[in-house]
Amino acid sequence: MTLLALERVGKRYTAGRSERVVLDEVSLSLDQGELVAVWGMPRSGRSTLLRIAAGIEPPDTGCVRFQGRDLWSAGGGALGDGVGYCRSAPRDREGRVVLDELTLGPRARGAGNSAALLRARAALERAGAGDCARHPMGELDGAAAVRVGLARALVLGPSLLVIDEPVTGVDLLHRDELLALLRSLADEGIAVLMSVGESTEFSGADRALRIGGGGLGGSVNPELAEVLPLHREASA
Repeated sequence: MTLLALERVGKRYTAGRSERVVLDEVSLSLDQGELVAVWGMPRSGRSTLLRIAAGIEPPDTGCVRFQGRDLWSAGGGALGDGVGYCRSAPRDREGRVVLDELTLGPRARGAGNSAALLRARAALERAGAGDCARHPMGELDGAAAVRVGLARALVLGPSLLVIDEPVTGVDLLHRDELLALLRSLADEGIAVLMSVGESTEFSGADRALRIGGGGLGGSVNPELAEVLPLHREASA
């Protein structure tokens, strides 16, 4: 069964009398263990697409199904209940250290302190951020912030991981390591949906899709993507 399905999803934003169509009857599906990258120009709608896919923001039209269930039929999404979402850097909360921050999710779902700590440490190790456990959240930067963000999503054991621009602003060496980490998570059975800002950032993806003009499509062979233009060249 398809793990995630977006069916003819539409989204538009209005500001005064102006209206911008971000998604126009967009459809997308992910299976277990699949890594899909969505790339496009700034304001192409890639972040909006991911928020809708994660159940953070409802679509105006269409349907989003996770494990066959309409995410919005009961009025809410599935974050923490099979879906993990993260951006590059988690927000600082009251000056907490990383380990304490990561125990919040498990404890909110009934885990005792010892169990929450074990799960938090395991998630940090899996994300390659074990040495960040005692660092203040507000002092994280670069690849460390991304890894801790991943760990905070992984601590609840998601079957779908949605991550917005995981390697933006990360140096080349750490970027490749992070992309390899996402590939390994997919190989373990977690579906991964990520957005990227450059065609060079979807190394290891099973599918790379281009978004723009309200549409999503044009499945791209990752090996060939670097020679494809991101937008049509202006005529002379």
